[in-house]
This record gives sequence, structure tokens and C-alpha cells, in this order.
Amino acid sequence: MDKALQTMISNMPEKTGKSLEEWKKILKAKSFEKHGAAMKFLKGEHGVTHGFANTIIALSKDTNESAGDLIKAQYNGKQNLLPIYKKLLTVVDAFGSDIVKTPKKTSVSIIRKRQFALIKPATKSRIDLGLKIKDKPTTDRLENSGPFGTMCTHRVQLTDVEQVDHQLVGWLKEAYEQAT
Repeated sequence: MDKALQTMISNMPEKTGKSLEEWKKILKAKSFEKHGAAMKFLKGEHGVTHGFANTIIALSKDTNESAGDLIKAQYNGKQNLLPIYKKLLTVVDAFGSDIVKTPKKTSVSIIRKRQFALIKPATKSRIDLGLKIKDKPTTDRLENSGPFGTMCTHRVQLTDVEQVDHQLVGWLKEAYEQAT
């Protein structure tokens, strides 16, 4: 298990008032069909922060799919994009030990206290990197959020590992720093 994720799980009782197993039982009893409804419940009714709520929900799903299985499925037929994905993870891992990577069916959320980035293999030749950077103007490269809607404020389309350059690392770092 990812070290940051294990730290988050270990800190869960202190930060949320319940262990992961207790949260799993609560969510199972409520049987939410949609991720958003479970988020609203945990944040609104229990005051759980976005990052913990997202992690609790992701780890509570009745599935045999591991994080590795989810990533493998996302990049099936898109293996040429894996170097870009891995480079992005290397970059964000260097920011600090307070980052949690939460793989989902079609993307990977990158969370500090809140989600600040989203990595999605959008096509066979492109990764869409969603960023959440408040009050940042768009440019030709740093586009509006597009298909990410309100989950992100911006999107960068990546087709080559060389595009994970100094400028992109700066935007990722800015998003990370705002996710407190």
C-alpha cells in the first residue's frame, strides 16, 4: 500500500473520529449508489474533509479491484501513455508525504487535504491532466477545465513525456500548495 495512503488511514481515527472499518460499516448501511451522495453525507453530516471522504469512499467500495488493477485497466491499449503517468507521479511525490493517490475506474485523483490534480488517459494518445488552481487565467496550454467541469479549474493535454516540463511542474506545485 502507498505510504501516504497508509498514513492517512492511520490518522483517520484522530482526524475523523472513526477508523476506516467504522466508516466502511456506516457507508455500507447507507448503501449510496453515487459517489457524490456519499461525499455529501460524509462532509455534511460528519464534517469529514474532502480528502478523507474521498479516500473512505474509494476504500469502501465492494470490489476486488486493487489500485494496480484499476491503473492497468485505465492504460489497457494505452501503454504508450504510462511514461507520462509515471513521470507525473514522480513529480507530485516529490512535493511531500501528505499526498494520496486514489485510482478510480477512469482516472487517478491526486489529493492533499483536497484534490488538486486528476490524471486521466483521455484517448489512446493523450492524457488529460486536470488541475485545481484558483484565480489562474487560462492560456493556450493551460486550458479551461473542459470535460472535468467543476472537479478542476484547468486542463493540460499531454501527448509526450517531455511535456512534463518546468512550466507544468510549476502549475502542479501551485495546485498542491493551494490544496490545504
